Amino acid sequence: MIDNTGFCWGTGRRKTSVARVRVRKGSGTIVVNKKDVDEFFPRDRDRFAVRLPLKTTKNLDQYDVFVNVSGGGLTGQAGAASLGIARALIKTDKTLADSLRSAGLLTRDSRMKERKKYGQKGARKSFQWTKR
Repeated sequence: MIDNTGFCWGTGRRKTSVARVRVRKGSGTIVVNKKDVDEFFPRDRDRFAVRLPLKTTKNLDQYDVFVNVSGGGLTGQAGAASLGIARALIKTDKTLADSLRSAGLLTRDSRMKERKKYGQKGARKSFQWTKR
């Protein structure tokens, strides 16, 4: 599943974020939207989420990762990038699937924002109720 430029592709989604991920053999650099991962994600937990599929498979410094992510917030983008990296790694090596699946990195997080309902202030919150 490697294209003619040597990349494997993976797509990840989380909330309203979509990440298109390219992975190839290399030195371990991770680039998100043409910036270094440490520069793009200011929070440690987001950086950890992006690196988690590579750490789980013990390939942290064996693949170069290029991520284009759009939509949503930073945490959603980190989750989308993580899923995309995991899917791309499976295309490079099928034996990595068991470790990624057992870590829960191949499951798309289906939680979305609940919509606002009519007659209410928000998704769950109602207007103040008065008895008399």
